[in-house]
Amino acid sequence: MPASTTKSLRVAVLADSDTRWKWGALTANRIAPADSDIRLDGYLLRGRATPTARQLEEVGVRADSLREVTSVEFLREMAREEAAYDVLVLSLVGGGVQAMLHGLSHQWRERAATGSTKRPVVVTGYVGVVYEKLADGLLLRHGADLVLANSRQDADRFTAVYEGVGADASSVTEVALPFLGGDPYEKHDPYTVVFAAQPSVPESRKDRTYLLNRLVQHARLHPDREVLLKLRSKPGEHTTHIEEQPYQRLAERIPGGLPANLRLVYGHMGEVLDRTDLLVTVSSTAALESLHRRIPTVVLTDLGVRESLGNHHFVGSGCLASWDQLDDGHVPSPDERWVARQGVAAGGSDTGSTAGSSAAEGGSYETAFDTARERIAGLLAGGTLPALAPYYTPVTAPGYLPGILARHHLAPDGSPLPGAPDADREPGAVRQIVRRAARGAYRHGVQRVAPVIRRMGEL
Repeated sequence: MPASTTKSLRVAVLADSDTRWKWGALTANRIAPADSDIRLDGYLLRGRATPTARQLEEVGVRADSLREVTSVEFLREMAREEAAYDVLVLSLVGGGVQAMLHGLSHQWRERAATGSTKRPVVVTGYVGVVYEKLADGLLLRHGADLVLANSRQDADRFTAVYEGVGADASSVTEVALPFLGGDPYEKHDPYTVVFAAQPSVPESRKDRTYLLNRLVQHARLHPDREVLLKLRSKPGEHTTHIEEQPYQRLAERIPGGLPANLRLVYGHMGEVLDRTDLLVTVSSTAALESLHRRIPTVVLTDLGVRESLGNHHFVGSGCLASWDQLDDGHVPSPDERWVARQGVAAGGSDTGSTAGSSAAEGGSYETAFDTARERIAGLLAGGTLPALAPYYTPVTAPGYLPGILARHHLAPDGSPLPGAPDADREPGAVRQIVRRAARGAYRHGVQRVAPVIRRMGEL
């Protein structure tokens, strides 16, 4: 029997929320060289959005190991010779990525002084649609070996930002969203309308109540339809963004209660899409998942088309519409060229791809990750990797960088600050209880106290 040619690949993913854990873990599997047998270790950054066991179960992504860490604990773990990972995926908010890049650079410099120069390929990117803080978020991610762009449009924008400030743009690598997939759309009985809610878009109670009331109205106007309100989290849980006005709480105040054909649902988005005939949202990435499967998709205009809502990203998509139009039976028809440029609905004869299109546009969905796989394989085979070189340094951003690093208990040179959390021991039972209580108190403050204070300030 011939010897196996499969290569073992050790991959670590550091994530700070349920959504980013999903993106990071799925990305790790997508970008691993084809002949690799992956061992995936997950690290959850301790903070306000650390996912609960229920959220992790809903995400449905498995790891060989999974543990909660502080920033300093993670950095010290990465400095250990035994933790010699091949690939490290930083699936964090921009400031977290920047802090880890500087912290890792410091730890690996110290390790190199002892004669060990091996370090993993460092990968980062975005979990979905990039519609705000483009320059800020991108420059905070600069310094990783690969900065993944989820579409040709994002790759062009990312490159333009880096080159525009004189930073090396060679790290920008076009891929696609790692969680696209599922069966192509087929009609269901009963016809099912799904509203994909977002934790912070829109933000105000007034706007969220308006959207809920329109969903209720749609259900009452169409009693033959099943109407689902797809929720991201339960009250008290946090995702990537803070949800101050949970729809569950607002639904309790609907006069007469919810119609019999309207239900609140949780679970994996892909499983919900399996029974969806019309996906409605303000600007959720779920719209791209839906479009990829050719499910009729609407991005709402009721509250305007505004940057603060993120629905401006869908200008030109053919998906913009209002609840009034949906109540009257409108079914959107997406613009094929726009859809293809987003890296979704790829691989079919009707994608509208043109000469010179990206892999995601012109080939199958799977080929969208080929370039990243090849780059990682080349870096792993190329010997010692150069030191990480973020654009932000104490020289280029002396008034900005120290504050970002300090939030993660790091000094301007990336070293741990005095008094940083002890990495040499696991938290005991008492410390774990205190942490859970503190996190619960924080969430209560965000969801209950803060809105009251704001309303008082508006009087």
